[in-house]
Amino acid sequence: MENNNNLNQLNQEKIQKMLQTGTTTVGIIIKDGVAIATDSQATGGTIVMSKQAQKLFEINKFTASTIAGGVADCQYVVNQLKALSRLKEVEEGKVPEPKYIASICRNILFSGRSYFVSMMIVGGYSQTEKTGRLYGIDLLGTFYEEDSYLSFGSGSPFSLGVLEADWKLNMTKTKGIELLKTAITSSRERDAGSGYDLQICTIDKNGFKQV
Repeated sequence: MENNNNLNQLNQEKIQKMLQTGTTTVGIIIKDGVAIATDSQATGGTIVMSKQAQKLFEINKFTASTIAGGVADCQYVVNQLKALSRLKEVEEGKVPEPKYIASICRNILFSGRSYFVSMMIVGGYSQTEKTGRLYGIDLLGTFYEEDSYLSFGSGSPFSLGVLEADWKLNMTKTKGIELLKTAITSSRERDAGSGYDLQICTIDKNGFKQV
């Protein structure tokens, strides 16, 4: 029994360490879709490994994803999502829904059960429901569907404070982008794991657009 308790404690410590990812990723619902943003700093322990790390990815025309965690793990998951999205599009003749992409992401991470050190925001525009959709998936495969905003990474407490105070229902695209800038900037100023340029996109009925 004591060995089992020690093992559980080690697993919990491992998970807590995994969750301390040095980054800030944010997604919000806006009037006609979603807006998503990240910083551009990649760290290895206390060392800044890159000032231009790609953390925001276009999965298909109507869905994008952010990454937080182990870079190699996250890149693998993103590549799988892109490939499976393209396959679904070829099979059915239309771009798959954001929820389909989020569900695939959830299945990959759940099947690994913390093997993949990856926490991801998946957001996009639903052509079926004519509205923005926002999902969060953690390294255990837990699936969150939000109707307001999400933030992952070590800088998320600072961004969430800004979002909690300033996010409003039916925000315009312009105001949504400004809110993302404020939220990520707050994290960059207070969190050592977040920094450098912002990566921002919006997704609406016209598709993915890099800001």
